[in-house]
Amino acid sequence: MTPPKARKTAASTRVVGYARVSTEEQGTDPQCDELLAAGCTTILEEHASGADRDRPVLARLLRAIRAGETLVVVRLDRLARSVSHLLAVIEQLEAAGAHFRSLHDPIDTSTPQGMFSLQVLGAVAQLERALIAERTKSGLRAARARGRVGGNPGLRAGDPDAIRKLRASRDAAHLESVLAGLDTWLPTVRRMRPGQPWGDVVQILNRGQTATWTVERLRRTVRRLADEGIVEVSLLDRAQPQHSHDRLVRLVAGIKAAAPDRTLQQIAAQLETMRERTPRGGTRWHPSSVKHLLARAEHLGLTGATSAPAA
Repeated sequence: MTPPKARKTAASTRVVGYARVSTEEQGTDPQCDELLAAGCTTILEEHASGADRDRPVLARLLRAIRAGETLVVVRLDRLARSVSHLLAVIEQLEAAGAHFRSLHDPIDTSTPQGMFSLQVLGAVAQLERALIAERTKSGLRAARARGRVGGNPGLRAGDPDAIRKLRASRDAAHLESVLAGLDTWLPTVRRMRPGQPWGDVVQILNRGQTATWTVERLRRTVRRLADEGIVEVSLLDRAQPQHSHDRLVRLVAGIKAAAPDRTLQQIAAQLETMRERTPRGGTRWHPSSVKHLLARAEHLGLTGATSAPAA
């Protein structure tokens, strides 16, 4: 896969275009021309199969898009190959307060007509799932009536070799999925571990991500990567006990490192969402408190910033 390219104009980035082709031989120029004509101020290009849901450029776009912005594609098939994937992407955009528009399809979530079309798609997808489930159940009932039982005979018999092969297959599939999204979470883990407890790392990772980490799942995943020699074993070291103020300094530094463009007010709001107490024990965070902690973090070399973000 070639590195993602971004085409920008000097105007605002409120309207973001996404152009995708399946192979390196194909070009995105026709799509880019239409997206520019539609008013897109930023266009992200990707070479990947439409059936692949783990597209890094699209994933980064969905994480970075902000409230009020609009994601635009030339046709729906440039974004997703199935109704379920399309609805999942649009749901993620709606959660961020962003909109979606397809130039050649009647989908524009900023208009009542576009929302109606989206609801029709959702109803069709729900009906399709119900029909598939009913056909599957009918097939299983008919098979049982004829004395046939589905599944792996070795697993039903408790054969150790069959169980071992299934576990190895699942383990390989899990590792592949972990490696596909490594750049979305591993940098944060490396910045924060082992200086901070796993719970703080999980809280930061789960902000603005599609996946929901738990402490045990994250620790288990890092341990597996360490066993494969992909990450440093030191990430698994026990975090040293920290005073409340030191912990807040490191926590705020981790939030800023994970999203450098986040303002002081946004960091304060995130700390309130995480139910973190202020240095004085209060529940309301103010930008000035965040600024003070960031200044302390920069003094200790915990961030690479040279100045605090705007309030």
